Amino acid sequence: MSIESIGFVGGGRVARIMLEGWQRAGAMPARLVVSDPNGASLDALKSRFPSIDVCLGDNCAAAGEQLVFLGLHPPAFADSLPSLASSLRPDAIVVSLAPKVTIARLSSLLGGFDRIARVIPNAPSVMGSGFNPVAFGPALGDSERDGVLGLLSPLGASPVVEEMTLEAYAITAAMGPTYLWFQLYELRDLACSFGLSDEAATTAVEQMALGAVETMNSALAPAEVMDLVAVHPLADFEPAILEQYRARLGAVMERVRPA
Repeated sequence: MSIESIGFVGGGRVARIMLEGWQRAGAMPARLVVSDPNGASLDALKSRFPSIDVCLGDNCAAAGEQLVFLGLHPPAFADSLPSLASSLRPDAIVVSLAPKVTIARLSSLLGGFDRIARVIPNAPSVMGSGFNPVAFGPALGDSERDGVLGLLSPLGASPVVEEMTLEAYAITAAMGPTYLWFQLYELRDLACSFGLSDEAATTAVEQMALGAVETMNSALAPAEVMDLVAVHPLADFEPAILEQYRARLGAVMERVRPA
């Protein structure tokens, strides 16, 4: 199935990431309509991606396309989705980009419409290096699934997973870069302050991070991996950092877990 026409209900951060990923890959859909109540957000998108159409406050216009991405925050679904049902084409595919709201709940809010998938997108999609797990509703056949996966492929990996795992992916993959980026930027800045050029510092941090993940995925046990470096300058802080991971991320998981 070839998907030529896309609507975004919500023109915020996730829409911008996906549009940027498609544009970088030379894979911008032929027709793309974005709706949002924020005129400044739409103006910024239109300026960056001139080929798209924007609709201020008109979600029904975006909902009339072949594939409809729901780029809304979960609390907004109950108020926004019922009004979209009459605008959906019978052969449309609706793809939610949010955690918490299940396919069954989405179908109910859309008046029984059931051609639905869910994706948990992540920020590196902007560079074509995303990890965007997908769960499909039972009403979508192989052709429709291939169409969705083909649309996502320029953004990075899109493994098909069980719906019940999506919230775990949201905490680990979608939010995961925020746990690391501030540390990697700080390491780069420190390397520069120690005398490396910006280019050398960037390369050192990049290769370190890539090598660390590759070593983590080796046959070595975790204890063996962490024993490969003799000096651990932050060892005294590791228990507190791990406790923050467990407490903070556990709390977030409870908030996004479907009711």
